[in-house]
Parts: sequence; structure tokens; C-alpha cells
Amino acid sequence: MISLSLPPRLKNERYFDRYANLPIVGFTADAPEQPPGGSGAWHLAVMEEDILEQMDAFFDRVDTETVPALVLGYWADLYQTSSAPIVAKLAANAHRLPALRALFLGAVSSEACEISWIKQSDVTALLTAFPDLERLEIRGGDGLALSPVRHEKLRMLRVETGGLSGAFIRGLAACDLPALEHLELWLGVEQYGGDYTVDDLAPILRGDRLPALKHLGLQDSDRQDEIAAAVAAAPVVAQLENLALSMGVLTDEGAEALLSGQPLTHLDQLDLHHHYLSDQMIKRVEKALFVVGVDLGDRQYDDEGWFYVAVDE
Repeated sequence: MISLSLPPRLKNERYFDRYANLPIVGFTADAPEQPPGGSGAWHLAVMEEDILEQMDAFFDRVDTETVPALVLGYWADLYQTSSAPIVAKLAANAHRLPALRALFLGAVSSEACEISWIKQSDVTALLTAFPDLERLEIRGGDGLALSPVRHEKLRMLRVETGGLSGAFIRGLAACDLPALEHLELWLGVEQYGGDYTVDDLAPILRGDRLPALKHLGLQDSDRQDEIAAAVAAAPVVAQLENLALSMGVLTDEGAEALLSGQPLTHLDQLDLHHHYLSDQMIKRVEKALFVVGVDLGDRQYDDEGWFYVAVDE
């Protein structure tokens, strides 16, 4: 069963154990036997070898027609070589993966490669080639692109970056995703490619193309106060169950905007962890939203006027 549930404090390293509620199955090209294709989420990664050759071996040696989930990890020189050939290979072999419902592209720990060094590419083909895909996750924003598409079955989209481009957000905002329940964007900072503006998020915050959305995460931003102010008046909030404005530079200004905006007491969870709120503001938020599960953990303190997001480089 493909799961949309995530741990409260997501760590990419968890995907080396389980993914989408399935055990990770590591593919080894030189292993004498491979387990059944539908036995779990298959993990493909190479350090020095050609990952395209490993993918060919995977298609040749595994019953890929029953594979429900794929995790694509490290590929050689991923800080110089983009994911474009991997995306093209997957799209060209989509007919051999009819059961695929969950896909993670770039599941690489920070120890292996910093998030902003991962070279990504245009991932539109992953949506057009896999109309039954329910869960798509991507790590790394350098070169990441998406053109407007309609996808009837995608339920979760997560993008982990240290800097997400405005062009990607505008492409995403123009997509029709009627089944999408969980949208999570790590927006990052301009230094690492985060040239987005809050205006780029406006179509998402209206929710016109996201009728099923229940979880919205606009996280890891050095413009978290501006985002909080926009969210405070956003029509999409009324339909949400969970809202995450965590991991970024949220100060009393952003929290004040949330408290002064539309009611948030219908939420099951408001995630604000990794924040810069004062003691007084923390008490105000807890009092005003005592019926909501508010995560105010991982409080940060400015370093002589310097503020940091949780993930950038």
C-alpha cells in the first residue's frame, strides 16, 4: 500500500529503511537472484558506475511490472551531471512500470552530497509518462523545472531544496492537480537558487487547481514572514487540515500576521518548528491556538542580526 504519511520531523535518511510504507529493496546488478518485483520500494544508486546501465539491468532482471515504488539515489557526479538522462530513461520505460505509484528522485543524504549541489532537470515527463503516479518526491533544486500539466491521480508532491526557483513554482501553480492532498515545498534562499517571490505562490494560495489539498507546506524560507502574511488571507487555508510554515525565518512579525488573519482553529496541525519567535509571542500563539496541534520546537536565536533557514546549502 502506498502511504502519504510522513514522520513529524522528516529526515531524508529515513528513506534508506522504508519508503511509502514499503521496505526498501536494494538492487544489485551483480547479485545472482533478485527478490520479486512487488516486494517493496526499489532503491537504485551508484557511486562510480553508470546509473543508466544499472537501470537497464534492473529492467532486465526484475519483474518491473509489479514494482510499486522507486527510490533513485546517488548517481555518479550528480553535482555536475543532471538527472535528465534518468528522467528520460524512466519515461521511455514507463510501459514496463505499470504498477509504479511512488517515486523519489534524488534521495541522497547530505553526507553524500549537499542538497543544493544536486543537479536536477525538467521533471514534467515523470507526470506525463506515469498517469497513475500517486506520490512524487524530489530532492535538489538546481536545474529543476516543471511545465504546466494535468494529472488526475497525484496525491503527494514534495520538493526538498535549498533554493527553489520562481519558474518552477509558476509551472507548478499552473498545473491542474485535482487529486493532490499533500503539497510540500522547501523554498530555501536566493543564494542557492531561491529567486521565487510570494506573488509566485498566489495561485497555490487561491487553491483553484487544488480542490483536494489537505496539507500545505511552504517551508525553509528566508521570507517566511512574507509567506505567513500571504497565508493569513489565503482562500486555500479553509480547506486544509495541516499547515507547515516551518524550517524558515519566522519571526514575531509573521506570527502576528497569522494571529491577525483568518481563523486557524480548524487545523489539526500547525507546524512552525525552527522559528525565531519571542517568549511572549510563543505564549500568544499557544493561547490563541490551544485547540490546534502547534509545533513550536527547535527555537532559534538570531546571531547578531543573522537568521538562518534549516536547510540551504
